[in-house]
Amino acid sequence: MEWKRRHLLGLYDLSAEEITAVLDTAAMFKEVSTRSIKKVPPLRGKVVVNLFFEPSTRTRISFELAASRLSADVVNFEKSTSSAVKGETLKDTARNIERMGVDIVVVRHSAPGAPHRLAKVLGASVINAGDGPHEHPTQALLDIFTIREHKDGIEGLTVAIVGDIAHSRVARSNIWGLQKLGAHVILVGPPTLVPGAFRKLDVEVCHNLDDVIERCDVINILRIQLERQQAGLFPSLREYSRLFGLNRERMSRAKGDVLIMHPGPINRGVEIAPQVADGPHSVILEQVENGLAVRMAAMYLITRGR
Repeated sequence: MEWKRRHLLGLYDLSAEEITAVLDTAAMFKEVSTRSIKKVPPLRGKVVVNLFFEPSTRTRISFELAASRLSADVVNFEKSTSSAVKGETLKDTARNIERMGVDIVVVRHSAPGAPHRLAKVLGASVINAGDGPHEHPTQALLDIFTIREHKDGIEGLTVAIVGDIAHSRVARSNIWGLQKLGAHVILVGPPTLVPGAFRKLDVEVCHNLDDVIERCDVINILRIQLERQQAGLFPSLREYSRLFGLNRERMSRAKGDVLIMHPGPINRGVEIAPQVADGPHSVILEQVENGLAVRMAAMYLITRGR
């Protein structure tokens, strides 16, 4: 299909064909990382700025490397050393940076919808690298890409997403993407983190991992956000780990070819045991590797969309 979008803001608005186009393009770019010289020229002469207003390790470095491998010039924005600490708005910051000749703005912000607002006022292309609890499209795309590599497709699979669904942008983007490609999604966690209202999204909601683990082809474990532990959303980390943590005993009842995923960072011994995180079913490090190819594909396609 011909790619026509100049922004990547979320998977909610993408069709199954558009999602597949990103995955197919990423498959072509993945080979670049295996070369002795890890560069190709599609974005030569373009400028990419990573506009991150929240902390990030994997996502920011992944975007930086992806842009570099496409031969773009890359600028990393640091909120703590910017005019944002003096009261400059997101809109003014982005518009000033754009006037320096920026072609692609990769933005992470705590406010849901922040990338969408920038897309309306900037001539540059915008990629959403996470907007509050709303969406994280490239994380979901790399998750789906990894599943597709191992399962030869998405349609008909049962995928469990376990953890803090209520506050997770990763979960929302995965739900949209997986459903559009034909997967059945189960959301698992305590009622405080997986409210029944999520059933409106045509997903299965479960409050007991042991009830569904035998049916799952993929289990995507989300980080328990320790900063929210004081909010009383569950009794204790020990209690959460006992009820929802993925350990060796639970793995013994899972399918023999189940995939274990985690977007990181991992709280080892809380949502996932070290033996499982590093075990033969884990594709966690493959997710990190595939993130480069997916982000290269995203930047390449939106540049064509311009």
